[in-house]
Amino acid sequence: MKDRTILHSDVNNFFASVECSTNPKLFGKPVAVTGNPEKRTGIILAKNEIAKAQGVKTGEAIWQAKQKCPTLVTIGPHYALYEKISKKLHELYLEYTDFVEPLGLDECWLDVTSSLKYLNKNGQQIADEIRERVKKEFGFTVSVGVSFSKIFAKLGSDMKKPDATTIIDSEHFKEITYPLPLNSVVGFGNKLTTKFEKMNILTIGDFVALKEQFVKDIMGKTGVELHQKLSGELIDPVTCYYEISPPKSVGNGTTTIQDIQKREDVKKVVTFLSEKVGSRLIIGNLQGSTVTVTLKTNEFEKFRHSKTIAPIQLSEEISEQAMNLIDEFWKYDKKLRAIRVRMSNLTKVDKMEQLSFFGKETKDLGKTINEINQKYGKNKIYVASDTVSFINRKNEDEGFF
Repeated sequence: MKDRTILHSDVNNFFASVECSTNPKLFGKPVAVTGNPEKRTGIILAKNEIAKAQGVKTGEAIWQAKQKCPTLVTIGPHYALYEKISKKLHELYLEYTDFVEPLGLDECWLDVTSSLKYLNKNGQQIADEIRERVKKEFGFTVSVGVSFSKIFAKLGSDMKKPDATTIIDSEHFKEITYPLPLNSVVGFGNKLTTKFEKMNILTIGDFVALKEQFVKDIMGKTGVELHQKLSGELIDPVTCYYEISPPKSVGNGTTTIQDIQKREDVKKVVTFLSEKVGSRLIIGNLQGSTVTVTLKTNEFEKFRHSKTIAPIQLSEEISEQAMNLIDEFWKYDKKLRAIRVRMSNLTKVDKMEQLSFFGKETKDLGKTINEINQKYGKNKIYVASDTVSFINRKNEDEGFF
């Protein structure tokens, strides 16, 4: 079977890059996107290369970052703007192939195998062309991995940053990737990596050398599939962009920098997550009728509860329902390290009309706020909410449109 030519394009410092490329006043300045720029207790969600060079790190408090970089410009996140830019990037990728599969807002796989002949270019040439076009048309950079499979294309895009093309072909993938640490691969979190380290399994090569049954005993079916992908035996296809199924759910989760226990701290995190979930529901013109909350303790116990309600979309409603659900089953007697809020049973808004005691004005408030922010690209108007000062840098999103 002939090798596929698969690209993985990853925007460098996406949130901060979008802010700098859309605001000329930020040119040449150290910039960070933060949880709450008005309060020094917020954290760094993303930073540009200038800030990175001065030691600013994702996940640290604003006050810590400004000790390293006093001239740091802090900006609140503008998720509607990021969604808009993400869609424009997809349009650029679609000029090369219909097989474009997004991974979050800032990453995409492209299978250009069928495009090589008519474009009269190889994979590296297409990757280099895409990098130059993104710089010229968007004002920021992408790193691109080129390989015969999705997992190695993504590994390639992570290996050299910023603004680079990395080739991992089928003849040399073992010598290039097997010496890499295990956590280079998505799917190996801190807990799992530590578990393997105790068994002296430190690299990708060490993992591939394991017997499948051993991997299955530790990681289940997911681990076996990962093992087969890293051994080069399983090549999963890139989905056609126009055949991607609508999301079954929209959720967001985070691991907190410090363990939390008080209800007021849990509510701050839930409010933060609900705002992100609500924004994506509005952009996707969706409502959800099942809210799910997952809590993980500092001892890695996991508690997941759901309830079905009348369809909702606004972040305030999601936050309220999520907290009501938590109050029903949680005693706030254990310390938490991670929280996730998810909406499922999604339906298009135009297929229903949600009744409200307060009339149409309240129902349309969230949508109006979102439209204003999307149009102007800044938080010109927003709903006030508590500051979240302990959100980890690794927010995990699902359900992009």
